[in-house]
Amino acid sequence: MAECGRDAIGADLRAQQAAPAHPAAAGLMAITQRNKATMGHLGMLKAKLAKLRRELLDPTKGGGGGGGAGEGFDVNKVGDARVGFVGFPSVGKSTLLTKLTGTFSEAASYEFTTLTCVPGIVRYRGAKIQMLDLPGIIEGAKDGKGRGRQVISTARTCNLILIVLDCLKPLTHKKLIEHELEGFGIRLNKRPPNITFKKKDKGGINFTTNAADPKLDLDAVKAVCAEYRWGGC
Repeated sequence: MAECGRDAIGADLRAQQAAPAHPAAAGLMAITQRNKATMGHLGMLKAKLAKLRRELLDPTKGGGGGGGAGEGFDVNKVGDARVGFVGFPSVGKSTLLTKLTGTFSEAASYEFTTLTCVPGIVRYRGAKIQMLDLPGIIEGAKDGKGRGRQVISTARTCNLILIVLDCLKPLTHKKLIEHELEGFGIRLNKRPPNITFKKKDKGGINFTTNAADPKLDLDAVKAVCAEYRWGGC
């Protein structure tokens, strides 16, 4: 089953640049029962999925295609912090950027007015904060619809993501946008897992935890390390 999952994910990535392999991997993990016998297989799938996501967002890191910020999204990072405006089309992102920074970003009564990343600068108490007006995303952005991958790739470079919402559908849109961002590993307002890897030259792989209910076991850790070709840690 592990080899089948590996082949399915790899083939999906190569064959469909516009439809990343996340659904294939997520589907395989969903139908795999979580128990001691399958932890190694699940660890391999998670490691493979993480690598594919990075390749989609930055093709220079491993031969994947169709990712990266792309033309119109490569904005140099300046100042002390960067804030990205993320939201559906025509919710006021361009108007907000213009009001805050004085930088003109075209706004109109039709959708998809903004097609590239428009930067502006806010100065606050001596700090220089770069604001990015990003094109509106649509449902399915994480799967390559619209220019979702480019938008999310740029959002990953921000210190803060500001979700701009339609006041008539705030909670619905907020949940959809959070779901799209999580599809590329952006988990808002959450701490990263407290996991540390230390590479070593010999001694194999050792695993220790002080968690009452760890989500990993030694088999899963070995599978992840094998995917990254770590012989000892």
